[in-house]
Amino acid sequence: MAASDAIVAGLRRQDWAFFAMMFCAGGVITSFAIGDSAIVPVAYAAAAVSGGVLARRWSRLHPAPMPHAMRWILYLSHPGLSPRALHRVLEPHPGERILEIGPGIGHHAIPTARRLTPGGRLDALDVQPEMLKALRARAEARAIDNIVAQTGDAEHLPYGDGTFDAAYLITVLGEIPHPEGALRELARVVKRGGRIIIGEIFLDPDYVAPSRMRELADASGLRLVNQSGTPLSYFARLENG
Repeated sequence: MAASDAIVAGLRRQDWAFFAMMFCAGGVITSFAIGDSAIVPVAYAAAAVSGGVLARRWSRLHPAPMPHAMRWILYLSHPGLSPRALHRVLEPHPGERILEIGPGIGHHAIPTARRLTPGGRLDALDVQPEMLKALRARAEARAIDNIVAQTGDAEHLPYGDGTFDAAYLITVLGEIPHPEGALRELARVVKRGGRIIIGEIFLDPDYVAPSRMRELADASGLRLVNQSGTPLSYFARLENG
């Protein structure tokens, strides 16, 4: 099934399930606050769990990128996955060339590009031209000129072998139809011994659990060096040598 087949009215099936889960989770809190009978919060809780399960299942069955219509979520805080937290793991240095897949509106791309100056470059690859348009506009408004944005597919990266010193994906891996193929491509375009950082947060319907991350790393020939954070919000550092 094509990724577009899993999208209804601009949103993915997993997005609708996720919103239902959050609404019902809020219902649990509200019902306690107003003193509803015990059956009401229990019903809300059961519905919230069902929504969460459906969101995860549909994400695995129908992986697709976050629609441009959902870009407002990218402005919200992602606890544990801030640009500063990313930089502690990624360790970007001036003069390096780094790749970000799925930069969205540039929440991580813009501060990372700054860290690469002078002489460095951030390549940003996204399957949605609309996201890259927003990224370019925000970078231009901040006088950042070392981001090279390109439309492309994570499973077929348009770069030569060993092009990058490092690469990273933040809450993106679970949106890719064949994540092990994307990781193999990252292993190809990142220099031997280079850093590949994957950021995941439990609230994301496309969340990749730590156990699944290890399976994907093994399947793609990468080595999981370490994991920082908690299972609810973490960075995994992979290397290809």
